[in-house]
Amino acid sequence: MSTDPVVYRDIPISRRSRVITRLLKWFLKPWLARVIRGSDEKIARIQLRMMRMHCPNRHGLPLAYTVVGRVPGHVFGDLGDTTKPVLLWLHGGAFILPASPAAHLEMVARLASRVGAHGFLPDYRLAPRNKFPAALDDCERAYEALLDLGFTGAQIVLGGDSAGGNLTLGLLQRIRTRGWPMPACVLPVSPVTEMGRIHSPPSRPKKMHRDPLLPIAALQRVDQLYAGDWDASDPELSPLYADCRGFPPMYLLASDSEVLLDDTVLFAQRAHAAGVNVRCDIWPVLPHAFPLFGLVYREVATAHDDMLAFMQHHLTAVPAHASGALAA
Repeated sequence: MSTDPVVYRDIPISRRSRVITRLLKWFLKPWLARVIRGSDEKIARIQLRMMRMHCPNRHGLPLAYTVVGRVPGHVFGDLGDTTKPVLLWLHGGAFILPASPAAHLEMVARLASRVGAHGFLPDYRLAPRNKFPAALDDCERAYEALLDLGFTGAQIVLGGDSAGGNLTLGLLQRIRTRGWPMPACVLPVSPVTEMGRIHSPPSRPKKMHRDPLLPIAALQRVDQLYAGDWDASDPELSPLYADCRGFPPMYLLASDSEVLLDDTVLFAQRAHAAGVNVRCDIWPVLPHAFPLFGLVYREVATAHDDMLAFMQHHLTAVPAHASGALAA
């Protein structure tokens, strides 16, 4: 398989969006660096503050915080209804922050509503109190819980952003090891795929000043908080080194301005070489994990349309009793 799956999209980015991106670099990026470098107590206060926030738009879906199997989390829809597909989204947040209501919850509600699915965001255990593999264990239990409820693999769309993208790719390895049915398709957004080296892949040093959101030098502390003394060459921790054979169709997205660009590109190329059906779109200008910022960037609507088309295409494999809910 010789065709490169990576496509650099020629998408016009408005002046408004470019200004917003510069503001992120001036204000949000330094704040994130302070959070990462903060004490355990400061991180805990921010975790609590984020959990007090509300989802700004549920897109017509009921939302509840409940326990699914052995894992708590946010659920859109009713997981007791197994006639619909379900979007299992593993949120990012540097392994230390919970799901953002204005970003993760709003995006999952938008996508799930439009594809006629439920949504589930596991509230996996966070660092620094819980180190690897606690978060991945919780994600594995969440997937198992959906199977136990009666969802087939062909009804599950698995996705995740940033740290959640890392967990998504780790979870695929667990699913294969367990012999469970694979999900219908996978959507890793700006995944972290290398946890052992702060200085590589190459986009990290090359784009450290250009990246509008991620303070790459500060992120070395995330490795300490989350991975601890675990061997970072373990493919479940650094999916860049995973054997990708047997993985389901994947659609990866990232930005050409982010330090984690090559985390996505190199993984996509390795998965493609292993025979996986891979699509990888690299967008210009916008920040890390940009599909989360649908309330901020108008251009993200196009990314959501692409993600939905990918989901709908692969959910056509859902059995007849479960396909009636798909939106046009």
